[in-house]
Amino acid sequence: MSPVGETHDRVPHARMPPERPRRWRVGSQSQLIRGIPYLVFLVDALILTAVLLSAAYLRDYVEWGINSDITADVRWLAPLIAIGWLGGILFLGGYQPQVFDTGVDEYKRVFRGTLLAAGAVGIGCYLFKYDLSRGFFVLAFCWGVVILLLGRYAMRHIAYVLRRRGHLLHKVVIAGSRSHADELAQNLTRERRLGYRVIGAVTPAYDMSEKTASGITVFGDIEDLAQIAIESGANVVLIAGGAFGAAGQLKELTWALENHDIQLIVAPSLTDVSGDRIRFRPVAGLPLIHVDGPRGYLASRWGKRSFDILGSCCLILALSPLLAAIALRIKLHDGGPVLFRQTRTGRENEEFGCLKFRTMVVDAESQLARLRDRPEQEGVLFKMKEDPRITRPGKLLRRLSLDELPQLFNVLRGDMSLVGPRPPLPTEVAQYSSAARRRLHVRPGMTGLWQVSGRSDLTWDETVRLDLYYVDNWSMLQDLVILWRTVGAVLSSRGAY
Repeated sequence: MSPVGETHDRVPHARMPPERPRRWRVGSQSQLIRGIPYLVFLVDALILTAVLLSAAYLRDYVEWGINSDITADVRWLAPLIAIGWLGGILFLGGYQPQVFDTGVDEYKRVFRGTLLAAGAVGIGCYLFKYDLSRGFFVLAFCWGVVILLLGRYAMRHIAYVLRRRGHLLHKVVIAGSRSHADELAQNLTRERRLGYRVIGAVTPAYDMSEKTASGITVFGDIEDLAQIAIESGANVVLIAGGAFGAAGQLKELTWALENHDIQLIVAPSLTDVSGDRIRFRPVAGLPLIHVDGPRGYLASRWGKRSFDILGSCCLILALSPLLAAIALRIKLHDGGPVLFRQTRTGRENEEFGCLKFRTMVVDAESQLARLRDRPEQEGVLFKMKEDPRITRPGKLLRRLSLDELPQLFNVLRGDMSLVGPRPPLPTEVAQYSSAARRRLHVRPGMTGLWQVSGRSDLTWDETVRLDLYYVDNWSMLQDLVILWRTVGAVLSSRGAY
């Protein structure tokens, strides 16, 4: 195989994307994307200015039992603190473009930069024997880190909204075999918030075709990858499996693109593996990837169980008036039982009685066989958007997921967890593949990735993929994030029926 960039007599001329005449749009999009770090820096600077001024105000004008006035000191000290604070975040990579898209790395860098700035201010005041107000110091940094993180969170979600509307998109060319290109494009399409829009693929000569199986236009041969990437106006080149036959070709590609504003990303054959399980270790010039084993066993330890017990107790006490009101409404509607107990499969294939508020007519189970003749389902799940068995109060309970509140008692009893995979029926488990059975390695949850990602709108394959990701990549931080996202999922009612 000839080096990247050489011509190949057997390869047809590269097919450029149809948007080639509108290159000015690509340029404007690229300029906006490159300006994101500067915009974030400006917003952080404004936030810190407001935080430092408000901390000085609260220190001086709220009754703390201290009579000293620090307003004069803040006039010259606040700019130095703000510069040091921004510098700490900058030093730890908080303004690098790659941290803005997704994940918690951005928040970690902001938090660590705040700790670095607080330490520098404290040490500096000690070395120079400057008597900085402790109240101002605590207010500024404790209040400031919260506002900074909220600001980053808000800006990220503004970016997500813009990307869903077609703005701030990276134009991507995928290099690799057609099957790998389709798989990678499917993942990028599913994660639209990342802002990657696949405009075409470049494949090896032995795998050439007009289009891939999923309909991605093939621009040409891998030998012309550098030229195609430059002329197509791509912002990103994604290297997938089957792209190169020798490691030297990737190095030559980096040389060919070094003077162009094009990101080069290598996508290893690792899917649904969290970043916490991946470590890079260069050895003799080889970037080796170390992948830690699955973490499902950690979800069965005392830390998660203690959190479940404490959380379920607090929620039961706080929601007891609501639970009583719902129970009364169901009873007054048709006089039937308030609770519906259904056998579900829990951890390690153990069955338990899953509690719910009854949202269907009393003989709902007997009508199931008739409704299966016209199911709206995929895979092993029975799902129907307009299920005639649902009662009038049941529609509201389902839309807001209030019917699942009695499962707090299942959590307290140890059958379930606050966060985990969807609790399956025994009939569903009987149809599980070997991969799907990994969902049973942890306790099922009242909420989980399946709920915050679309609930019943998800296909069966997507549900399994999300649950397996949760099991293999479990962490306490992920549980807290899912609980936070559950509030938005419940309020939006997306996929709830």
